[in-house]
Amino acid sequence: MQRRQFFQRALAAGAFTAAASASVSRAAQVSLPEPVMASGPKTAPPWTPPGVTGAGHPYRPVVTLNGWTLPFRMHNGVKEFHLVAEPVVREVAPGFDVNMWGYNGQSPGPTIEVVEGDRVRLFVTNRLPEPTTIHWHGQRLPNGMDGVGGVNQPAIPVGKTYVYEFQAQRAGTFMYHPHADEMVQKAMGMMGFWVTHPKGRHPLINEVDRDYCFLLNAFDVEPGARTPNINTMLDFNIWAWNSRVFPGLDPLVARLHDRVRVRVGNLTMTNHPIHVHGIEFEVTGTDGGPVPKSARWPEVTTDIAVGQMRQFEFVADEPGDWAMHCHKSHHVMGAMGHDVPTMIGVDHRGLVGKIQQLVPDFMVMGERGMYDMKQMEMELPPNTAPMMAGQGQFGPIGMGGMFTLLKVRADQAPDDYADPGDYQHPPGSVAFEFQGAPPDAVRPSANTPPAPSGLPSVRKPAGHHHH
Repeated sequence: MQRRQFFQRALAAGAFTAAASASVSRAAQVSLPEPVMASGPKTAPPWTPPGVTGAGHPYRPVVTLNGWTLPFRMHNGVKEFHLVAEPVVREVAPGFDVNMWGYNGQSPGPTIEVVEGDRVRLFVTNRLPEPTTIHWHGQRLPNGMDGVGGVNQPAIPVGKTYVYEFQAQRAGTFMYHPHADEMVQKAMGMMGFWVTHPKGRHPLINEVDRDYCFLLNAFDVEPGARTPNINTMLDFNIWAWNSRVFPGLDPLVARLHDRVRVRVGNLTMTNHPIHVHGIEFEVTGTDGGPVPKSARWPEVTTDIAVGQMRQFEFVADEPGDWAMHCHKSHHVMGAMGHDVPTMIGVDHRGLVGKIQQLVPDFMVMGERGMYDMKQMEMELPPNTAPMMAGQGQFGPIGMGGMFTLLKVRADQAPDDYADPGDYQHPPGSVAFEFQGAPPDAVRPSANTPPAPSGLPSVRKPAGHHHH
């Protein structure tokens, strides 16, 4: 394809801008693809290579939740990509920006999509303040391309560009991330998704109508701060999907009866049981490859351990707005401090005014539980994500962090990923308040003997002694 046409198409998509510079030499322009950079935190539409239309497309492109796919350049039959490792500012939620490290203007970096058998060349430019590498997690490739600094290659020095080249040998779901000072670099958000599509029909890989992907990540950002604490091991307070938290996460949208695939990778410090309401799914693949059909079973929750990837599939056959979230209750909240005492049942009356004379910012929380926190406009330090945010059509949702909605609609057009708004429930299908008088509860008194269990008593045979 022609270089000019390539970048005109990328710009026309509205989700990317080409990082072009008048100072780039002609020789560099010929040998090194210009990096394409992200512009904005919304979910980009699927990326189709220039010149490919309709039935000519060799695969259904993925949709990266609050992310995008990196365009490539064809050069002598090789797909060429350019990743730039650099400091970025990620809008984690509206009004909450975090200083991160990422790729091409965003954390996570852009998703890379190729086809089984493709020859791939990846240029990686290091604009970080320290050396880095990239490990292509789960890939079969030559040992010298595996990206472990000091083992497979020298680390990429600051300001230098290294080249990785290999063949995408196996269809599946993969990640990329550093293997150099990784405690710092991954804690700062350096990671990205990689999808290798099958070449033609595959007996264990279904054709789907929608294919979503995102990474699980976590940060420790003190309220009012902008930079993660990289030394945190467990006490994270920003639990994110693709470095975004609800209500900053876009919904997963499906047309009624669509077959949907969701690919999830975990680069946090703990496992995450991902739960989907309203449907049952099967885990159809891992970073090790497709799961044999005899080894699949129906689930509504799949636990994804550290460093693992899971892809699960379902038929979206129930219309509605269905919650999709991590089932660890703390992971659907955000910005909590870890030294906040439990105050449930404590009478605060008369204390608040006295304490505020000494600490003007003091506020009472948790006297009746935490539900009040999502109903009131809680004043927070600047640049802090609310703990539980997001409004539904019936009121505050009371969840944040690793939470979004699966929106299934009968009238959603094929390949339309726009948010259809709130679900309009059929009459009589919404839970409602009972208007009658509730009956008195019958409770046993303290002196009432326990009811018989109905089990026969056990008698030991004569002469038997238990030692």
